[in-house]
Amino acid sequence: MPSLTLIGMGLHDEKGISILGLEKARSAEVIFMERYTNVMPGLDLGSLEKMVGKPIRVIGRREVEDGTEILREAQLRDVVLLVAGDPFIATTHVDLRLRAIKKGIQVGVVNASSIISAAPGAAGLQNYKFGRSATITFPEPLSLVPYEVLRTNLSLGLHTLFFLDLRVEEERFMSAGEGIRMLLEIEAHERRGVVSEETLMVVLARLGSTSQVVRAGRAGALLEMDFGGAPHSLIVPGKLHFMEAEALVTLAGAEEEIVRRNL
Repeated sequence: MPSLTLIGMGLHDEKGISILGLEKARSAEVIFMERYTNVMPGLDLGSLEKMVGKPIRVIGRREVEDGTEILREAQLRDVVLLVAGDPFIATTHVDLRLRAIKKGIQVGVVNASSIISAAPGAAGLQNYKFGRSATITFPEPLSLVPYEVLRTNLSLGLHTLFFLDLRVEEERFMSAGEGIRMLLEIEAHERRGVVSEETLMVVLARLGSTSQVVRAGRAGALLEMDFGGAPHSLIVPGKLHFMEAEALVTLAGAEEEIVRRNL
């Protein structure tokens, strides 16, 4: 029976695909891969094609959002869509799934790690203490949503995970420093005491790779640091458990004095 299976690729390179995902890809008749909702800095497409034993068609934003060709193929044969991170984290993939079901297409999923699951552990923070996440986008215009999300989460003592804008097809990737600067610019305009250069933050760069960076400290200090290539993410901790505080010092290089402010 024809089907559409969305397979997560994990965080960094082609080795992040699970054994089940690899088996599903090998048995598919058509394989698409989208690379616009996230970036996998270590991905070697040629190596991935050797692993699955067949060519992979890389598609962009237009093909995924339109979905016509993917769904047409899935009505005739077994189709796989390879996705960076974990499927359905991006709303675009949820929309594609719903449209496929409405057309009577059987839809499967093979999960993988994503920044949402990896970030708390990398920083040593407890995942159930995270509030709503948000994306800091390029200022076209500058969105207040991340600031409002942070304000709400901090009022509840919760941690905030920020995704940073990336536009793969334009080769634009927001750095941690840019993201911090955006939050400080909004604060300068709103003046509600949500964030300052003294705010404790955690920078996450290229999680899942051998060159990953996890660094905690004052926003003003992190703002000036170079954390290398994309992708980057940010965490703004809320109220810390004593073990979380120790983890930020041990795992992310935070100064004890700064961390104690959040206890």
